[in-house]
Amino acid sequence: MPKNNDYYETLGVSKDASTQEIKKAYKKLARKHHPDVNKDNQKEAEKKFKKISEAYEVLADPEKRSNYDRFGKEGVHFQGGNFTWQDFSHQEDLRDIFGDIFETFGAGRGGLFDLFGQGGTGSRRRRAHKAPGEDVRIPLEINLKEASEGTTKKIKIRLFEQCKKCGGKGGTTQACSRCNGNGEVQVTRSSFFGQMVSVSTCPVCKGTGEVVKNACSDCHGEGRIKKEKQISVRIPGGVETGNYIPLRGEGNTGLRGGPKGNIIVEIRVKSDSKFKREGNNLRLKVPISYKMAIEGGKITIPTLNGKVKLTIPAGTKSGRIFILKGQGMGYLYGTGKGDLFAEAYIWTPDKISKKAKKLLGELDKEIGNPPKI
Repeated sequence: MPKNNDYYETLGVSKDASTQEIKKAYKKLARKHHPDVNKDNQKEAEKKFKKISEAYEVLADPEKRSNYDRFGKEGVHFQGGNFTWQDFSHQEDLRDIFGDIFETFGAGRGGLFDLFGQGGTGSRRRRAHKAPGEDVRIPLEINLKEASEGTTKKIKIRLFEQCKKCGGKGGTTQACSRCNGNGEVQVTRSSFFGQMVSVSTCPVCKGTGEVVKNACSDCHGEGRIKKEKQISVRIPGGVETGNYIPLRGEGNTGLRGGPKGNIIVEIRVKSDSKFKREGNNLRLKVPISYKMAIEGGKITIPTLNGKVKLTIPAGTKSGRIFILKGQGMGYLYGTGKGDLFAEAYIWTPDKISKKAKKLLGELDKEIGNPPKI
């Protein structure tokens, strides 16, 4: 397995692999590394099986894959920060894959085969856990200059914070009678392949292993209260609409002492009246007079960094583009800037006076007619 934890390398696929290619690669690796297939080295097999499943969870999901391609693992959000089997959302795919494994390796009737290594040979009982709080998504609008150079924004937001009166416990608690304090319940069913064990979060205690006996009067047993707070968000230069900035562990506090979720800041860059963005470059329409187009001269034009002088050569025609190096957008997580493409065009007034019409007629006679097509 690759040491750099790249999801594509973990599954052995290219970055432009199709969803079917990714599923096929996962199926092949899952067959090879499932703990019940590697009884002589189950501990190592469990690690590898979980690693390839984490990669599949991300790459098989279009949104998660897009965020991973943009930001790496910083763009992938798992509950509690790290991947667990509760984050795995492709159980149907696993049923397809492991139906074949039973046939290939001859799992007999009466044998216990636990898909997630939580039952059967070498299984481990999972401890009750506090469910993390919900992630919060915040749309944040910035202007083009802020998107180019980066900025820091302060945002007011209402979040669930720990209840001070009960210290986040929700009140006095006792062990959950449904799961005996384990936070999980097991259901065993018989199938053609033998006994199958499924493990799920306890519906009574929500995975905490505890239930509230006497609820706190302030938070009514939740262990958290919604409050307004101000957060600071650092926006790197070069961002564009659709980029996400994850603030890990700054979202809602979980129920009864559960860890905090994340805040996901969604970037929206406002359109600009002067500049059109094209990747890291900018495009600007520059109006010039007929006289300047013929004789040339200097004109002042705007940039994101202030106004600059642009020299217009004599005989400039509409559509000519002048490139101003380094006057474009900043590069995301890089150095330098793109360019500004200033496109000149001859300005034409909507209305002119009788005197102007007369002068234009005289000018046409003096200059002559344009060439025939």
